[in-house]
Amino acid sequence: MTTRTIHFIRGLCAFAMLAVSAAAAAQAWPSKPVRIIVNFPPGGAADVIARAIAPGLGESLGQAVLIENRPGANGNIGAEAVVRSGGDGYTLLMASGGTVSVNPQIYANMSFDPAKDLQPVAAAARVLVYLIVRPDVPANNVAELVAHLRANPGKLAFGSPGSGSSPHIAMEMFKLNAKVFAVHVPYRGAAPALTDLLGGQLQFLFDPGPGLTHVRSGKLRLLAVGSPKRSPQFPGTPTLAESGMPGFDADTYFGFYAPAAVSQEIVGRLNREINRLLGTPQVRERIEALGGDPSPMTPAQFDQLTRADRERFGVVIRAAGIKAD
Repeated sequence: MTTRTIHFIRGLCAFAMLAVSAAAAAQAWPSKPVRIIVNFPPGGAADVIARAIAPGLGESLGQAVLIENRPGANGNIGAEAVVRSGGDGYTLLMASGGTVSVNPQIYANMSFDPAKDLQPVAAAARVLVYLIVRPDVPANNVAELVAHLRANPGKLAFGSPGSGSSPHIAMEMFKLNAKVFAVHVPYRGAAPALTDLLGGQLQFLFDPGPGLTHVRSGKLRLLAVGSPKRSPQFPGTPTLAESGMPGFDADTYFGFYAPAAVSQEIVGRLNREINRLLGTPQVRERIEALGGDPSPMTPAQFDQLTRADRERFGVVIRAAGIKAD
């Protein structure tokens, strides 16, 4: 046997051992609690969805699933923490699609590349945005709100979960379509923006779901849905497309991501478990209460949708000149 043959056989053996070791590690996972970092504050859509999924996921994995909120920089702070966590599969990200599709287009310098450093694990929900106003705003429909904004340029303020968030993008789409101007006030999440809307510091906003409770109670007024189709929760409320803005679509997909180095075995198992949970009544009810639509799909399908959103929202970002604050 030649020296070259011996080295070749040794190489094959080493490769086989590594493969067996990797497979064993994947089979042993998880052997400790799994952490889900939500890159927005408590009370927002991402947080509600993560907390709806976590108990069932923990039960199926046989380990505790812990939620940690790390808001800031339109989700970049929490996402970077996940990227830096390594590839052992014990730290996941729950985020809006904007973390991957929007942030690279509005931040001049990012410490990571979401497209390369994160991989999609499972979509959770298609999240709609709802155009909501305070009751003291003299508008019962979109046309009346547009007329009020045109009569009072720069005198009304709207909030968003942050610059470049899906509600912010939706409002910039609205402003471009209606040719109106209003003051944007970015927050570190949907919940604090909603608090200021209720408190009178803001007059209107696009809400990703948490505000619907206050719509039902009469504290806020719902004018339209920023989706291509009406919400099953509010079938009598028109879409923006039906209200004079053809083609208006501000829907985005919220879902789970993992560092790029996490094995496909772990990603595949997580995808299967999350998709199963999305079909359970308790999870569906929590997501639908937000006005969202549970959306099980493969990682590849989720990735394809994110890429399409990057192009779709990029048109608005460039037209409105959106930059991170």
